[in-house]
Amino acid sequence: MESDWLLHVANFSTLFVCMVLKFPQIFALMRAKSTAGVSLSSLLLELIGFIVFVTYQMYYEYPPPTYLEYPILIAQDVILLLLILQYNGSLRQSIIYALVLAGGWRLLTVEKWIIDLAMSLCTFISAASKFAQLRCLWKSKDAGQVSALTWAMATYTCIARIYTTTVTTGDMQVLVRFIAMTLLNLWVVLTVLYYQKHRGSFKKKD
Repeated sequence: MESDWLLHVANFSTLFVCMVLKFPQIFALMRAKSTAGVSLSSLLLELIGFIVFVTYQMYYEYPPPTYLEYPILIAQDVILLLLILQYNGSLRQSIIYALVLAGGWRLLTVEKWIIDLAMSLCTFISAASKFAQLRCLWKSKDAGQVSALTWAMATYTCIARIYTTTVTTGDMQVLVRFIAMTLLNLWVVLTVLYYQKHRGSFKKKD
């Protein structure tokens, strides 16, 4: 009984957090009208990882509460992508990105082995997105418009999903992915906080 209650709390709290997860990052970009510190490649890789993950869950008919937040996250990532392209002066490229992502999504479900292979690579794709953001931070030594709150909420959702995956599907691929994402999201949070705290000293050195 207690485990059922915890499962519901984990599922619904994750869904609620994901409904607003990208808002701090979106608002930060809109206020500054600048993409400083935000990695486009990180966002694209994250978007690909989300699409693969939710497609895999739907393909194998996993319980919807275990992945319901992903369509919401994909929609928010699309908004972020459009904002980044707009502030970078390359909004026209959005059509190319839309065609590639839509075509890739359709390709995933053509054959069972394709979605299985994509899911096996999903953890590496998602991890690469985090490292791309970390690399951007290390290179600029400035958190710029990166929202620590967004990354902190992402860390929480991954922790919650470790629990829900353990007590529902027990899928090891999914579980390993969430453990890796928890650690990498936390790494980004700490890196952002570090550069925000030392922003003045880094500028003086430059």
